[in-house]
Order: sequence, then C-alpha cells, then structure tokens
Amino acid sequence: MAPPLIELIGATKRFPSGSGAVHTAVRDLTMTVNPGEFVAVVGPTGCGKSTTLSLVSGLQPPSAGQVKVNGADVKSIPDGVGYMFQTDAVMPWRSVLDNVASGPRFRGVEKAEARAQAIEWIERVGLAGFEKYYPHQLSGGMRKRVALAQTLVTSPKILLMDEPFSALDVQTRALMQDELLRLWSGTGAAVIFVTHDLDEAIALADKVVVLTTSPATVKDVFEIPLERPRHVEDLRLTEEFRLIYREIWESLRGEVDKAREKGANRVA
Repeated sequence: MAPPLIELIGATKRFPSGSGAVHTAVRDLTMTVNPGEFVAVVGPTGCGKSTTLSLVSGLQPPSAGQVKVNGADVKSIPDGVGYMFQTDAVMPWRSVLDNVASGPRFRGVEKAEARAQAIEWIERVGLAGFEKYYPHQLSGGMRKRVALAQTLVTSPKILLMDEPFSALDVQTRALMQDELLRLWSGTGAAVIFVTHDLDEAIALADKVVVLTTSPATVKDVFEIPLERPRHVEDLRLTEEFRLIYREIWESLRGEVDKAREKGANRVA
C-alpha cells in the first residue's frame, strides 16, 4: 500500500492574539491524505479549517507536531501544490489568457508554451472565446472557472481548496461542483477541500473529516461509499446520500452547538 501523500501528525498551531495572549488554532491534529484522494474538511466556523490548509501548504509552520508531504517535513511551499482561495485570486489588470498563463510563466515556461497551456485549460473549463476578457467583464461563476484553470494548468499533485464556491448562488455552485469533479477526475491529484457545507463535502469527497470546535482536532473521519462519476444534484436526492448526511451531521452538530455556546458566552 502506498504511503500517504500528506500527513499531519499531532500538528498544533499557535498564534499571538491582539491582547498579547496566545491563541491555539489547531491542536494535536492527525490526518492523512493518499495520492488521488479527495478529502473534505468540515467543522464549526473559526475552528481552524483554513489553518490546516496553511500548514499543508507551508505558508505557516506548525508550533508543534509534524506536517509531511511525500514523507518529507514541510518547511516551505512543497512542489506541486495548487491553492484555490475563497476570494478570487485572479489579477484584475490581466486578461483571462494572461491570468491562466501566469502560473506556468512563474515556473519558467516560455511565453508561447505557457499561453498554449492556458488556452487548452480555458477551453477545458468552458471559457473558449473569453481569452481576451478581463475579470470585471465576467460573472462570478466565470471567474471561478478562470481560477480553476489557473490552479489546474500547473498539473498540481496536491490541490488545496478553501471554500472556493461559497460566494456563488446555489445553481452556479452546483455547476461548479460538477465542473470540479469532471476536471479533477483522472488527474491523480490529492484534494483537501475546506467547506462549511456538509452537502458539498459529501457530494465531492471520498472521505469527510469532522473537526472539533476551536482549537480544532479531528473528531471523526467518515468514508463516503458513493460511486463515481457523480452528478451532485442527482446524488443529493438519493436515500444513500441522506443516510450518510444524517450520520455525519450527528457528529458535526455537537461541535456546532459548542461553538454557538462559546459565541453566546463571549457576547454575554
């Protein structure tokens, strides 16, 4: 059996707070992601889900414990990592073509080859004909397609996604979920997908990791035995989906309630 591509082993991350105290975002966090595996991470608001991505990406070092990619400790941004954020990371002064070509160009690819790669991915995400458009001329869903092409054009081995579709309307969000599954299929990339939406987590993932209220640690891990390929809107209507949702929600609900109680106590 192949070793995990990503390992967090008792990882803890502490930050100085504004009051001079220390805030612990995640504590003793242990989880693994295998090559080609799609893992969704859910938990209460502010529990440390995004911090988990920062640790894997090398943007933040752990305060304690270990974070490994390909068996090596993460000390900087590992090779082959693509990161898709909640907010658009497209550059407003660049066209769609130049935005998508920017990743290969930063990696030293010649301009003509970078543009050829970008044109291929623009077509794959359904934006052929929009190469010369600028971000302000596109809808929210189209900008997300640009961001997907921008991320996937470099053929990442690890894809980190921090609530990338949360700002979209319901219909566009479902379309983008299907689009992500279509584009990811066959790439062999491992995905860590952070979301507040349990429906989204189940529809997309091979495995759902439930984090506790802050400071986050892993509470439960659920395998998702739904066949691929998947169409998310059809999947949500099945009895199998509802049974999986009910099981995971029983775990997640307790942490959401704890987070609400903490918030109410702070206000009081």
